[in-house]
Parts: sequence; C-alpha cells; structure tokens
Amino acid sequence: MTQEMLIFGMGYTGTRLRDALLARGWRVTGVRREASEGVLAFDDVAGIRAALARATHILSSVPPYPTGQDPVLEHFHVEIALDKRWVGYLSSTGVYGDTGGAWVDESAPIGTGRRSARASADRAWQALRADIRVFRLPGIYGAGRSALDRVREEKANRIDLPDQIFSRIHVDDIITAVLASFDAPPGVYNVADDTPASQNAVIEYACDLLGLAVPPLLPLEEAKLSPQARAFYAENRRVANGKAKRLLRWRPAFPDYRAGLAMLLAAERLSARFAPGASPAKLYAE
Repeated sequence: MTQEMLIFGMGYTGTRLRDALLARGWRVTGVRREASEGVLAFDDVAGIRAALARATHILSSVPPYPTGQDPVLEHFHVEIALDKRWVGYLSSTGVYGDTGGAWVDESAPIGTGRRSARASADRAWQALRADIRVFRLPGIYGAGRSALDRVREEKANRIDLPDQIFSRIHVDDIITAVLASFDAPPGVYNVADDTPASQNAVIEYACDLLGLAVPPLLPLEEAKLSPQARAFYAENRRVANGKAKRLLRWRPAFPDYRAGLAMLLAAERLSARFAPGASPAKLYAE
C-alpha cells in the first residue's frame, strides 16, 4: 500500500519533508495559500477534504492566529480527528517561555512566554487526539537560512547579553525526527540539537568560516532590531532532547551549530564546483 502524506503549510520545513517522502516513494499533497503543482490552496476546501480522505499521514506546520486559534483545526478538525494512521503538528519551544537559561523538557508548563498563541494551538492539537505527535522546535536553520547567509548579507547582529543561551535545530534533523516518529510512540517531543549556545557564538563561528570580520558587539537598545527580534532576546533557555532520543531512537546529525554550519558551507562549495561556468582557479583556491 502506498503511503500518502498531507502537509498543511508547505514552507521551509514542509517542503523538505515533502522531498524526503517523495524520494522514499510516498505520495504527498501540500496545502498553502496559493495552489501550485502538487499543492492545494488553503481555500480549496473540497480538494483538501478529498486529500484528507486519502491520506495515511497528516502533518501541520501552520502557525496559529494571534488569538491562538489554529486555522487548520478551525476548518478540518472533524476530519483530522477521525481514525488516521499518523497525525503530527510542528510547534515551538517558545511555548516554554523564559527559563533563565535553565534546561527545559516536555514536562514543563507552557503558555507563560511570548508564544501564548502557539501554546494555545499546541494544547488544541494535543486535545484533538490521544495519539498525536507534537514536535516542539527551536530556531530552525539550514541551506539558505543560516548565520552564514545573515553574515554575508550584513544582517548579523552580536548583542551584548553575555548570559543569553538558545537552542537550535538543523532542518534535516527535523525531517529525520518526523520520519522516526512513524514507528514510535505518540506524544510531545522536543527536537533540538545537543548544544545550546549564544547567538553571538554562532555569528562569530560563521564569520570565521567565511573569513569575514565579526560585527561589533552592541547593546540591545542600539541594535535597531525589529519588535519580533527584540522579543527573541527577552527569553533564555536550554532545550533538552532526551525524550526524542529515547523514544524515537533519533540522534541529530548536526549535534551543534559548528557541525551544521560547516556542513552547509561545504555543501555550498561542492555545489559551486559543478555550477555552469564555475572558475576552477577560484574554486580550488578556497
């Protein structure tokens, strides 16, 4: 029997999950705001209900409204609550709020931080089915979306907050965790790397890899950050991933930001070697 996944939210992570499943012989239908090949528009209710009827697996990565109401559950909670083989939801470790840099696992209370709307949606998905898989994710990075790109674009900031610690996860490690969960117990899982670190350390390492100057260290008030970015620095936590390791038998391929960034740069250079018109002299001088 061919497995079929319906993915609500064909963004950065959803697209990579689709590609991984297609490579394994699955059928995949996506849903986002605008239709394209293999992707339904969110307002195509009839098409989505038909896809729900076919799907053996359902995943949502759609964020909630600011009120906390989940747009997928708002329209399709009845169909998703029906007996399906597997249902998953991509949530955020932001639901834990600020822990003052302490470690936090899945047993911690949620809803006290800036992600109160996400916490409400997280609870709603858990209440929908006893066999739900909820993946709580920290900052996601990967190809085209990493500190390497921010440094090159001169958008990287180093903020003078010496005790600030965050967790992060490479997008490929999210995909392997989701795949591992197909044959593992349901529940809530933190999917994070093994080594929380300051944002400054990540930026500094990216600069070192690229051979570029490190941006100046700025007080938070002088960094000209967006309100969203300032809110990011208002929280400080380390995310424990032990449950995912035990029950999913999952291990991050990129256990820290150094492994992840080094691999991304190596992949970029390898791709450049085979790009049309690449200059051998320039490439081999790197």
